[in-house]
Amino acid sequence: MGWSGQACGSALCALGFLAAGLAGARANDDVLARSRDPAQQVIQTLDYANTRYSRLDAINAGNVGRLHVAWTFSTGVLRGHEGSPLVVDGVMYVHTPFPNNVYALDLDHDGRMLWQYAPRQSSDVAAIMCCDLVNRGLAYADGMVFLAQADTTIVALDAKTGAVRWKVANGDPKAGESNTATVMPVKDKLIVGIAGAEFGARGHLSAYRIKDGSLAWRAYSTGPDAEMLVDPEKTTELGRPIGPDSSLKSWEGEEWKIGGGAPWGWFSYDPALNLVYYGTANPGSWNPSQRPGDNRWTDAIFARDADTGLARWVYQMTPHDEWDFDGVNEMILTDQDMGGRTRHLLTHFDRNGFGYTLDRATGELLTAGKLDPTVNWASGIDLDTASAHFGRPVRDPKYSTEAEGEDVTYGGICPAAIGTKNQQPAAWSPQTQLFYVPASRMCMDYEPFHVDYKVGQPYVGATLNMYPAPGTQGRIGALLAWDNVAGKVVWTVPERFSVWSGVLATAGGVVFYGTLEGYLKAIDAKTGRELYRFKTPSGIVGNVMTYQHRGRQYVAVLSGIGGWAGIGLAAGLTDPNAGSGAKDAYAGLNSYTALGGQLTVFALPDTP
Repeated sequence: MGWSGQACGSALCALGFLAAGLAGARANDDVLARSRDPAQQVIQTLDYANTRYSRLDAINAGNVGRLHVAWTFSTGVLRGHEGSPLVVDGVMYVHTPFPNNVYALDLDHDGRMLWQYAPRQSSDVAAIMCCDLVNRGLAYADGMVFLAQADTTIVALDAKTGAVRWKVANGDPKAGESNTATVMPVKDKLIVGIAGAEFGARGHLSAYRIKDGSLAWRAYSTGPDAEMLVDPEKTTELGRPIGPDSSLKSWEGEEWKIGGGAPWGWFSYDPALNLVYYGTANPGSWNPSQRPGDNRWTDAIFARDADTGLARWVYQMTPHDEWDFDGVNEMILTDQDMGGRTRHLLTHFDRNGFGYTLDRATGELLTAGKLDPTVNWASGIDLDTASAHFGRPVRDPKYSTEAEGEDVTYGGICPAAIGTKNQQPAAWSPQTQLFYVPASRMCMDYEPFHVDYKVGQPYVGATLNMYPAPGTQGRIGALLAWDNVAGKVVWTVPERFSVWSGVLATAGGVVFYGTLEGYLKAIDAKTGRELYRFKTPSGIVGNVMTYQHRGRQYVAVLSGIGGWAGIGLAAGLTDPNAGSGAKDAYAGLNSYTALGGQLTVFALPDTP
C-alpha cells in the first residue's frame, strides 16, 4: 500500500491521509491537497512518492481499446520531448525542450492559449547539454508554475498570467553546468538539481525558498563534510556512520572538485519522515584510471532532511564507476508487507542493471536483483549483512575498463552505459503490487583515454560502441513487471527499441507507456497483454499522464523523438561514434519515425 494514500479504499490509506494531515506544517499543503485529487497533476511524479499511479478508473482494461484522439497541440519545437504536461484547475501547462517555452492551455475552450512564456537563453548552452536538449517538465505550487531552464535559471511564473514572479541562476553554463531535470516543491522550498558531470561539474542539490527564490541550503555530492551537509557520526551508510572525510578519502588529490555526481534525475519526498530522496550521477571522467578510489558519493542514493539538507543516510550503488552508470533514476516510495510486517520501502531501478529495495527510514538494504539476465559486469550485490562487502557489487574483473590501462577496448560489457534503465520513470500499482519498468537490453565496447580538465569543455575520456544484448533477437527494449519484495522480474513485454517513456499505472487496471517508434500502448496491469496502441506523429520519450476534466477522463502524452536513445535522429548526427555510441545503436529509428513536437490527448467516445 502506498504511503501517499494512492489506493483509497483501505484503512491504511486513511491512516496515510491522517499522517499527511498531521504533518501539514511539514509539507507543502497545496501540493499534498492537489495530489490527492486524481483529476489534477501538479508535479511530474504525480505524487511525492513517485508512484506514477492514478486513481482514475473510468478508462479501464475493459474499454481502453476504444480510446480515440480527442485533441492535439503542436509545441513548435523539434527535439526530444521528455516529461509531461500538468493540469491544475482546468488549465494544462505544457513545456518544450530548449528553448524551454511554456504554454498555458484552457481546457474549457479546446486548448486555447491563455499565455506563453518564451525565455531568452544563449544558444551556447545547447553545446554543453550531454544527451539532447531535453527538459523533464514543470511543477506547480501556491499559484506558481516552476521551470528549470537549460541554462540553470529557475523561474517562478504566475499560474494565471505567466508573469515572472522571481528567477535565480542555479549554476554557470560557462563552467559546464546545465539543467534537464524538473523541480519539486517541498514545504516552503523548491528542490533543484543540476547537470554537468560530463564537463567535470561538481554536483549539488539546492533548496530555494518558494516565496522569493532565495537559497535555503545547498548540498554537494563530493568534497568536505560541511559542504556535502553530512554529519560523519550521524549520517549512515547501511546502518554504519560514514565517518569523517568519507568523500575526500575516496578521491586522489583534489579530483573531487571535478568529480561529477550531478543530481539531474528525479526527487521523492516522505512527509512523515521529512526526507527528500534522490540519486547522484557518474564520476568525472569516464576514464576510471584517472580517479582511483570509490569516488564517493557519486552513483549514490541520498536521503536528506527537507529543512536543513542534512543527509540522514546515503548508499553508493556503484563504487568507482567504470561504465558511466549514473544513479539518478527515481526513488519510488511504498509501504508494503515484507517478512510479515509492513515496511516503509524505497525501490530504485539503476542504470547498472540492478533493482534495489531499501528501508527508506534507515537506508537498510533489503533486496537487490538483476533487471536483465544479460547483466554481467557484476554477478550480484552482496546481501550478506555479516560480510565486509555487504551492499557492494560482486564485480567480474573480466569487464573492468581499467584492467589493462587506457587506450584499450574492453568488450562485451552489459548493460551499456545507456543502462538497463535510464531516467524514464517506472510506475507502481497497489492493485498488483508490481512495478512497471521501462528498459533497454544493450551491451557495449568501452575504450577509455586520457583527458585533461578544462573549464567548460567536455571531460568524458571514453568512447563507446553500443549494440543489442545476446539473445534479444533484435528487440532491444522491454517493459518489465518487477516484484520488489522478491527482487525479481515477473513478466516481460519485449519491444523493438528501448522503452524511453515514463510509465503510468491506473486504478482501471491499465498500464500506459510509449515507444521510440511513436506508439502509445496500453497493457493489462496483471498480465502485460496489449489492449490498445496508437501511432503518434513522432517517437515518444515523454511520460504518459492522465487527468479528468468536467467528469471525463483523458490520457495525454508528448511525442517528439530525442533523448539519449534518439539523439542521432533528433540532432542529425553523422559520426558513427556520436551521441556517446547512440547514433549507430539506434540507426534503425529512421525507418519508423521522424522529428516532431506534439501533445496528443486521448479519451473514450461520448457514447458506448
